[in-house]
Amino acid sequence: MIVLKSQREIEAMQKAGEILAACHKEIAKLIKPGVTTWEIEEFVDEFLRQKGATPEQKGYRGYEYATCASINDEICHGFPRKEPLKEGDIVTIDMVVKYNGALADSAWSYAVGQVSKETDHLLKVTKEALYKGIEQAVVGNRIGDIGHAIQKYVESEGLTVVRDFIGHGIGAVIHEKPDVPHYGLPGKGARIKEGMVFTIEPMVNVGWYQTKMDDNGWTARTLDGKYSAQYEHTLAITKDGPIILTDQK
Repeated sequence: MIVLKSQREIEAMQKAGEILAACHKEIAKLIKPGVTTWEIEEFVDEFLRQKGATPEQKGYRGYEYATCASINDEICHGFPRKEPLKEGDIVTIDMVVKYNGALADSAWSYAVGQVSKETDHLLKVTKEALYKGIEQAVVGNRIGDIGHAIQKYVESEGLTVVRDFIGHGIGAVIHEKPDVPHYGLPGKGARIKEGMVFTIEPMVNVGWYQTKMDDNGWTARTLDGKYSAQYEHTLAITKDGPIILTDQK
């Protein structure tokens, strides 16, 4: 069942989103060669605490950390660690923030120092793909229109879209209906309605779209070992178009 949100609920989620976006802005200043994702993890924990917010991921289905920190060929759900980031790496920091009972979810991929042309292209295309998906998130369209727009653009740029992990509704809990694939056919899937709140979070690979799981049961990697990037926003559907609740303005 898809739960439509009231204006009050959306406003509460937007406040959580503002804290999350502010945190990502600070993370962007920290990313450089030599920094560890464990240092970022500790920074996020403290930043949210000072804002009166909490990391909703910590304890979710046994997950132990405030952030997911996925490096290079890791697609999603990478664990924070104490190995330093290196020049040319990319790292995706994903988090869910809870503030006064409301949730917001956002992930951003960051370049570590100077990256290759191939990696820079991956980052730019993935970010643009997110916004092409958001353009389709309007009342009267279908969920499939979002995925189709993302897949068509990504593949036109010679990259691939991950199938095994998708966007989702969000509200009182992290994962609600509807499912939001980043691939598929236009005109298919649930009708988009005012009051829906969901994430769009394309994961895009340089090589194959297929994934494999680490032994930890959480971290997904590209099957061919090539880089993967992700950008994610939480958005609310209104009659006047989507509102990005995790905007970094």
